[in-house]
Amino acid sequence: MDESTALMQRALDAARLGPEADPNPRVGCVVTDAAGAVVGVGHHRGAGSAHAEVDALAQAGDRARGGTAHVTLEPCDHTGRTGPCTRTLLDAGIARVVFAVADPDPDAAGGGATLAAAGVAVERGPLAEQAEELNASWLHARRTGRPWVVAKTASTLDGRVAAADGSSRWITGEAAREDVHALRARCGAVVVGTGTALTDDPQLTVRGDDGTAAARQPLRVVVGRRPLPATARLRDGAAETLALATHDPAEVLAALHAGGVHRVLLEGGPTLTAAFLRAGMVDELVTYLAPALLGAGPSVTADLGVTTITDAVRLRPTDVTVIGADVRITTRPLARS
Repeated sequence: MDESTALMQRALDAARLGPEADPNPRVGCVVTDAAGAVVGVGHHRGAGSAHAEVDALAQAGDRARGGTAHVTLEPCDHTGRTGPCTRTLLDAGIARVVFAVADPDPDAAGGGATLAAAGVAVERGPLAEQAEELNASWLHARRTGRPWVVAKTASTLDGRVAAADGSSRWITGEAAREDVHALRARCGAVVVGTGTALTDDPQLTVRGDDGTAAARQPLRVVVGRRPLPATARLRDGAAETLALATHDPAEVLAALHAGGVHRVLLEGGPTLTAAFLRAGMVDELVTYLAPALLGAGPSVTADLGVTTITDAVRLRPTDVTVIGADVRITTRPLARS
């Protein structure tokens, strides 16, 4: 591994310390002095906090002058809650900037050009693929105008999400259910339909292994026109809850995108899952399979409009992991020809 790749890898490792569900991207920065010695390693800790470049430069101080900054995302060129990173880099006397991924946000993009115009040597650096994956959902939201959608299901081997009498607790084991809390923690919003909200009365919060509530909770979203009773756990104040009186996936995602959410977890039943799949608005599926058979009961999804095998929704596996007594399969839809 050459020096630039090693420094970018260190920046990526720093970026992973940031909160994935935050409205802002996870960014890491490594600053070296004019002789190439590392003098600052920073990362972004969430909206309103110092950006990664500012964090690293604060550690470096005057040693940054004439040095290089390796950044996982192109330095921003706009003023939001904090000032532009381009200005901070220029004021610090950085002579060279290497970034892995260009910023697609129209409000913040162009930092590389601004730095180059000011005489800074600017390069597109290594590990672009890893940097893309690090912020896959945030980049997707900026490029497409809608959040990245993860559909989570839990079923038996024969694809049943409940028994014929409607009972579903618990299809999967405790380890899988704990894993779902970790999945929720990575998302800015958790979405269910009113059917699931009324039938299962879920709380949809993130809890640790000891059962205590996490400090950061995703937005809870209920989709549909039926009202929730005042006694519903989704009204318990444990996390913010948003009711959207629509059945249109595009309207749901537009509202969440406007609120800064870039990663959405669908935890609804077969009807909600099918609606988003039919709309082509599922980017990833996380399926927990229990080694059990029911033979009857509702399936993982409702009707997808598929009438022949050639129209099947095909998926590409990206991960298969045993979780306790169950199996977690992560897939992404293949592009349909």
